[in-house]
Amino acid sequence: MNNNINNMLLSEHKARQFSPLTLAFLGDSVYELMIRTAIVQQGNTASKNLHNAKIKLVCAFYQARVSEKLVFTEQEQAVFQRGRNAVSTIPKSASPADYRKATGLEAVFGYLHLSGNVQRLEELFQQIWDMQTEILKE
Repeated sequence: MNNNINNMLLSEHKARQFSPLTLAFLGDSVYELMIRTAIVQQGNTASKNLHNAKIKLVCAFYQARVSEKLVFTEQEQAVFQRGRNAVSTIPKSASPADYRKATGLEAVFGYLHLSGNVQRLEELFQQIWDMQTEILKE
């Protein structure tokens, strides 16, 4: 099996064919890795501090708020809506509305990652990262 990263990329059409929960499964990891990387790039610190910074940004509340403020392309909006509307078990730690929006955002991240649209992933991530001060005040 050849695991070259370029061989793992799919066309946008093929990436959209995956179930929204499969896209969200992958997107959850992509989103969290991007958050963790950005936090670590801010400087070396104790793992407790890293974890505390991460949990503020990798949670349904934060992801739901940023998803309300992002402007998606037509294709991304379709993926977001599929993810938001997918039926899944909602954890007690999140409201159903927030969890659904977070799932939609994660589906978009999974879709962009699978289709190799790194530039767009980075654009959305930068917007999400820049919203911290505003959203964490809520």
